[in-house]
Amino acid sequence: MSAEASVYPVPEFASSTTHISSEQYKTMYQQSIKKPDVFWAKQAQIIDWVKPFKTVKDTSFKKEDFRIKWFADGTLNVCANCVDRHLPHNKDKIAFIFEGNEPGNVRHISYEELYHHVCRFANVLKKHGVKKGNVVTLYMPMIPEAIYAMLACARIGAIHSVVFGGFSASALAGRLDDCGSKIVITADGAQRGPKTIPLKETVDLALTKTKKATVQKVITIKHTGAGCHMKEDQDVWYHEEARQVQDECAYEEMGAEDPLFILYTSGSTGTPKGVLHTSGGYLTYAALTHKYVFDYHENDIYWCTADVGWITGHSYVVYGPLANGATSVIFEGVPTYPDAARFWQVIDDHKVSIFYTAPTAIRSLMSKGDDYVTRTNRSSLRVLGSVGEPLNPEAWHWYYNLVGRSTCPIVDTWWQTETGGILLTPLPGAMSLKPGSVARPFFGIQPALLNKEGKEIRGAGTGSLVIKESWPGQMRGVYQDQDRFFKTYFDTFKGYYSSEDGARRDKEGYYWITGRMDDIINVSGHRIGTAEVEAAINNHPQVAESAVIGIPHPIKGEALFAFVILKMGADVKAVFDADLLQLIGRNIGSFAKPETIVIVPGLPKTRSGKIMRRILRKIALGKTNEIGDTSTLSEPRIVNKISELVLAAQ
Repeated sequence: MSAEASVYPVPEFASSTTHISSEQYKTMYQQSIKKPDVFWAKQAQIIDWVKPFKTVKDTSFKKEDFRIKWFADGTLNVCANCVDRHLPHNKDKIAFIFEGNEPGNVRHISYEELYHHVCRFANVLKKHGVKKGNVVTLYMPMIPEAIYAMLACARIGAIHSVVFGGFSASALAGRLDDCGSKIVITADGAQRGPKTIPLKETVDLALTKTKKATVQKVITIKHTGAGCHMKEDQDVWYHEEARQVQDECAYEEMGAEDPLFILYTSGSTGTPKGVLHTSGGYLTYAALTHKYVFDYHENDIYWCTADVGWITGHSYVVYGPLANGATSVIFEGVPTYPDAARFWQVIDDHKVSIFYTAPTAIRSLMSKGDDYVTRTNRSSLRVLGSVGEPLNPEAWHWYYNLVGRSTCPIVDTWWQTETGGILLTPLPGAMSLKPGSVARPFFGIQPALLNKEGKEIRGAGTGSLVIKESWPGQMRGVYQDQDRFFKTYFDTFKGYYSSEDGARRDKEGYYWITGRMDDIINVSGHRIGTAEVEAAINNHPQVAESAVIGIPHPIKGEALFAFVILKMGADVKAVFDADLLQLIGRNIGSFAKPETIVIVPGLPKTRSGKIMRRILRKIALGKTNEIGDTSTLSEPRIVNKISELVLAAQ
């Protein structure tokens, strides 16, 4: 059955209680496109402004007149919007439920407590010379102090740069050099399942690798109790510093276009890009998408499983939920510790009603079997979400039918670090669901599909996914490299923001993400998205996960090469006897059948779960000597295992 043939209409109970109905979506979307100034002037009131803006939008994607500005003459403070404004009426409301790595390690933090923690952290930063416009780097575990530090930076006008705690010392050093950080905030260690990760040691090593030596202080949180080398004149313990400052700190009035944070993302050249987001437009967009995409209501318990080291953690753990006064779960551990029921047990323990996680986690938990899910209740769930990559239809059905008990809409979201917030998504109660589809554009978003010549494809079709006009959450630049910003995102297709993703649109206007444009494979003239082939392979009941790449072929131009992980206990022969290739043929077409399929025990992934297809290409081509550093992978040894299996299969 094709993805389009499976449609889940909006249930009556959902459409009667959600913020946005189908008709309201159509009306609001049309206004957001035809009268953007009117629409966004109204929607920007979701946050508080110190000085109200008069100019809503001042944007152009043309090279000779390039600019992106939103609410530029208004002022605000992001931290005050996330914390202070909730105190008069909701100071006792829980802002965060911290679920530690070990079950039973739980903390509840009210908005009033959050306020004092943030002010204290802000005063520690000020004590060490941090001023408006300075860059502060965070290299932290997923603990409340990471959020206190982010908000403290926003409070005093400093720019935070969060580096995920799984990056190597070399990767951290490169980011420190690029942004010129004065301060690094870290912890003695991080706990991820049975592992303790020595963060402070990595920071120490990174500082020996930096070239610019801009870091003046390292502030360390005592978290795991691991021993740390503390260098005199450089290192301080946060708990000691916090005792010496007050828990009140006035916030800085900031311009809407003042920088809020830098977040590094991979570049096609291999050099990370410092994606820069500013204050007013970003917060407006994060708050609005959080409210409408997840249909957030006052009494919801919301849980986004992302780490704050990624954009999802910024927008949908910290800024969006806090701007809306939400109660959020933050989770330090991993979904399979102490066993694969952990996510579902946490949902039951805290009565989570909105749950937002990644397809990698969903597929991983699906491969462990249904028993871990069915032993829990999950009756509190109301909305399920997915983020990070396409959610294949088999995983979608498992998530919907088993985890959500066939009652929770799935908001399968598409967006990027660069977009600041969700661009394509179903809205609960407003749209029918099609498994694997990211549905329709959010308010103000004008997607288009372009062919190789840069011409718009009308109606159903497949092409490069671009956005026609700006939106408030859009990145404002690559930090200290505006030429790279324009060249990367606006030069390929003149007058458009290029997402560098491919997409397919059906006759009803629903979108499917087909993968990065460099993951579009041309086999005998057929343009095939690797994500689509992976989704077809993953439909097999004995397949847990797969990764598909393209390799040169003397006749076809390119051929598909598939790496497949089987579920526990699956028989290799049975998978092929069950006609895996025929399954692909039925789902996509015979032209999409891989030339080679290799069964592997795992895939090379970053610690955030991203599959490193670049490494798989090198292995498939026999160029293992060109793979380079694998230290940032969650399981570096898997590369050698895969290489041996590929060699044996050839």
